[in-house]
Amino acid sequence: QVHLVESGGGLVQPGGSLRLSCAASGSIFSINAMGWYCQAPGKQREAVAGITSGGSTSYVDSVKGRFTISRDNAKNTVYLQMNSLKPEDTATYYCNVRFVYRGTYGLTSGTSWGQGTQVTVSS
Repeated sequence: QVHLVESGGGLVQPGGSLRLSCAASGSIFSINAMGWYCQAPGKQREAVAGITSGGSTSYVDSVKGRFTISRDNAKNTVYLQMNSLKPEDTATYYCNVRFVYRGTYGLTSGTSWGQGTQVTVSS
């Protein structure tokens, strides 16, 4: 019921910046938590940053002070500003949205994943 479209990945040199975006569309009653995950080759997907409906944020230790997550509720969009990028940040980044929609039997919770966007940090 909810479709996520990610954008903003690419190739950047160490120390550079990227801004990821993830826009949600579909039968949305409300959006609760939104977050970003990353998955490097041969590794499990792991949480990078999250933001609640109230705007509270959380980050994995490795990105604190370098990444900033934000959201635009009017646009159902979550962003990840990535600064001071390091080669170890190289991964596919996925957004995740937890939402409520009007189901057959009333309001129902759901979660969706974006298609993933590649971030490569290399000189």
